[in-house]
Amino acid sequence: MLIKEHLHKIKQSLSDKVILVAVTKTKSNADIMKAYDAGHRDFGENKIQEMVRKYEELPKDIRWHMIGHVQRNKVKYMAPFVHLIHAVDSLKLLKEINKQAKKHQRVINCLLQARIAQEETKFGMPFNEIDTLIKSTELPDLQNIKITGLMGMASFTDDKKQLRKEFKSLSDFFKNLVKSQNKTESKIGDAPSSLQHNLKLTILSMGMSADYLIAVEEGSTMVRVGSAIFGLRNYI
Repeated sequence: MLIKEHLHKIKQSLSDKVILVAVTKTKSNADIMKAYDAGHRDFGENKIQEMVRKYEELPKDIRWHMIGHVQRNKVKYMAPFVHLIHAVDSLKLLKEINKQAKKHQRVINCLLQARIAQEETKFGMPFNEIDTLIKSTELPDLQNIKITGLMGMASFTDDKKQLRKEFKSLSDFFKNLVKSQNKTESKIGDAPSSLQHNLKLTILSMGMSADYLIAVEEGSTMVRVGSAIFGLRNYI
């Protein structure tokens, strides 16, 4: 398998403003090292236990992304090292991440997961719940987390029009949040603000192997690509 060649080809299709997360779930350390030796550093896992094992065995300058659904009782295992948690879908989960990050004297970056797919199996919050969470009076107290953006997964479909519609809906919502954030910051100016500390929306994570090009066209700044780099998943 030409992992380095696949990785290079995908990077060529993306602008420098788009972060590529290589999804390595079920992939071997040897495969990951092929991408690492090609200069790649952002890798994503959907199971905490597997990510912890790979963190312990692989180079420590890897930036590990937790892209799967997160159970609160497992946050403690990745809190010492995780770079970005993609699928935060509740204030309760944010509070647990904050709690565990504080134990390690870290600030953990998080993305709020929006539900944009028509499939009921997908996790995530409706837009109005995200808006409510961001405006929550409890959020500024969480000093050991930082909400850096939003994440969304489109429906599993070959219908490009539907995919584009779902990505655009999240992109438009994200842009409106950023505008609102910028207005708030301009009013605050240089005054200290805990809200400024833990809310800085810069990342819009949309798109996977089958649809990342459409997602980028609709404004994605981070894509999660696995099979297009490493081949089909190994079911273990």
